[in-house]
Amino acid sequence: MALNESSAPIKTVRKTRSVTINPPRMCQPMGAILAYMGVNGCVPLVHGSQGCSTYPRYNIARHFRESAEVAVSSLAEDAAVYGGARNLTEAIKNIKSRLNPAAIGICTTCMSETIGDDVKLISKKALTDDTMKIFPASTPSYVGTHLTGYDNALKTLVETMAVKGEPNNKINIITGIINPGDIREIKNMLRLMNVQTIFLSDISETLDTPILPGGHKPLLPDGGTSLTDIADSANSLGTIAICRTAGSAATYLQNKFKVPAVLAPAPIGVANTDKFVQNISMLSGASIPDEIKKDRGRLIDSMVDVHHYMYGRKVGIFGDPDLVSAIVRFCAEAGMNPTVAMTATKHKDFAPDIKAVNGEYKTDTQILEGTDLYEFHEVVKAQGAELILGNSKGKDVADDEGVPLVRFGFPVYDRVGVYRYSIMGYNGSIYLLDQMTNAILGHRYDPDKLHQ
Repeated sequence: MALNESSAPIKTVRKTRSVTINPPRMCQPMGAILAYMGVNGCVPLVHGSQGCSTYPRYNIARHFRESAEVAVSSLAEDAAVYGGARNLTEAIKNIKSRLNPAAIGICTTCMSETIGDDVKLISKKALTDDTMKIFPASTPSYVGTHLTGYDNALKTLVETMAVKGEPNNKINIITGIINPGDIREIKNMLRLMNVQTIFLSDISETLDTPILPGGHKPLLPDGGTSLTDIADSANSLGTIAICRTAGSAATYLQNKFKVPAVLAPAPIGVANTDKFVQNISMLSGASIPDEIKKDRGRLIDSMVDVHHYMYGRKVGIFGDPDLVSAIVRFCAEAGMNPTVAMTATKHKDFAPDIKAVNGEYKTDTQILEGTDLYEFHEVVKAQGAELILGNSKGKDVADDEGVPLVRFGFPVYDRVGVYRYSIMGYNGSIYLLDQMTNAILGHRYDPDKLHQ
């Protein structure tokens, strides 16, 4: 349904406090590391203090239950005076001698950016041959969030590697910060459509690594997008960004190599997944197979099955803007009442997305952007919520309000296995709907008070 000019106005709340309380966001290097970890044979290198690599490694280990090879240049106080060139050079040499990776992805920090290290020049001088690629991304923590860092790192990958050649009849898929289970579900949909792809980038195996016969796990896991595929991304039929916050690489490929870019909502729920499938079909010329149509039908059937449980239920949603706006729409499709949608990272599409849902479904979702969970909690108290959706940082809000928390996004550290399952596509949406319904049924469920 098209949004008309008479749609309900956006209710947008912005934090007026000078202090941030419990922000559901992380720093740029965190996102850059996740982007680099989706590249085959790539070691992330944090050019900063030891704590700047320990924090991301800790969060990766808690969420994915995997060890993370993240190197660090270990800057100390003397680097503030003399610069960090010596530390970065030694770090590059040590990584090459110990791991001999295909690439090193460098992400800067507050300190290395403030002292003004020329990371590109230092890296170039540190390399003695061309057997290893280096991707230096600018990711200072004092601006942006983990989403900015991911976007900057991914753009650096294509800027460094993409080369024009013969058409490859593939579609580039930019994932953004989503889970391995999401990527596997998207891959399965594309296999059913017989569409060849290049994923930029792909953590489905690097951060969900199997233990093979013999119990051996390599230091650098198999999987991830190959450097050859990244180079070949300039020759694809088009690029689809699943998360629009990671769309800079798609825009670069379009401007530089005339590869059409599609920045569409995340494929969660009926309408958004329909758009994703239609965009794939449009770019590739592939028809939509019966199996995908059946999956869509199963999602519709699932929504009918639980409608009497979910209708009118108030839900508060927070997290990264791409996922939040898509889940708000899905909740409205399921007959629920999203009372508040909150993101700590501002994005130009976030408020218009929620406005479109308000206009189409006559909901009155309050919008919080660029703020924190304290503000989210205040709105939940005022507007009410019978269910909260977000990452593990929302546990205290849910506990204080006595409502269940359904976890999605990153990081989730107080539940295991969330990263294995998809909330995207038709099948992933069924899983998410089941999780929401069961959370409500399992929380003080009284069948005689369903509609009270």
